[in-house]
Amino acid sequence: MKNYKAKSRLTAEQYIEGILEGSRVILSRAITVIESNLESDKILAKDIIQGVLPSSGNSIRIGITGVPGVGKSTFIEVFGKHLVTLGHKVAILSIDPSSQRSRGSILGDKTRMEELATLEEAYIRPSASGDTLGGVANKTGEAMFLCEAGGYDVILIETVGVGQSETAVHGMTDFFLLLMLAGAGDELQGIKKGIMEMADMVVINKADGDNVRMSELAKRQYQNALHIFPLSESGWSPEVSTASAIKNIGIDKVWETVLKFKELVDENGYFLKNRNQQQIQWMYNNINEELKNLFYGSDAIAKQLKELEKAIISSKISPVKAAQYIIEKYKETF
Repeated sequence: MKNYKAKSRLTAEQYIEGILEGSRVILSRAITVIESNLESDKILAKDIIQGVLPSSGNSIRIGITGVPGVGKSTFIEVFGKHLVTLGHKVAILSIDPSSQRSRGSILGDKTRMEELATLEEAYIRPSASGDTLGGVANKTGEAMFLCEAGGYDVILIETVGVGQSETAVHGMTDFFLLLMLAGAGDELQGIKKGIMEMADMVVINKADGDNVRMSELAKRQYQNALHIFPLSESGWSPEVSTASAIKNIGIDKVWETVLKFKELVDENGYFLKNRNQQQIQWMYNNINEELKNLFYGSDAIAKQLKELEKAIISSKISPVKAAQYIIEKYKETF
């Protein structure tokens, strides 16, 4: 494997070669390029992604979300270690809308999964900070492609925030796992209906000690609730199980369920259909981001927006009329 100088600027070909050779250093640097907002890096990022695309896609992509305090980091670490013992290479990516304020924390993610972070077969990367959730989701999706090209055959995408981040993760994964707790009030009120409908599996975590009985009760509640929802397009009936990440109980059952799901969707053709739809949606997401960047990146538009803000505050123009006016002005530039 070639030894690239830490400070040297690499070409797209060097990045591609390093990723395909399995270099974690080059993979990390390539993801940094993807996260960059510099125009030169944006061009470089597109070339890197295009170059590794034929070598990507050979993984199972699992989205993982859960309510606060569910023990998500511990679960992901134990689950990731279990996958490594089975011979898999695992990449953990997070998607966090709040990172546009905090700018994310690589140390934060790695110290939450200390043992997993030390394994050569595991790679942990937090989400890129961005101005919109769509932007963060796109960059996380691109990082996923690079990880796949680097030989990681299981990608775990963790939602750190709440709300729309689950929808974004669901839109880029094959299997969606929802972690829940028992004995935390009314379990069925603890998560939005829309998120429940997206789940391919619900795992009641921390099912150990005195919490075993409550966890079994919660499991039955979720099983009953999931039967209300219509069968998904995949033809899969969501499963519910209990687990204890800290005691390493029920973790193997989760992976067995993922494999059972994969077998079904391979047979009925849904896996490929879903991947194709995601690729197309990725194109539209990028179009939306590019259009937004073009619009707000215009100095002339920025100046007129400031004037319109003042006009709105002084009641000289309505917000609707102002929006129509600035769009018409922008269209004149084409």
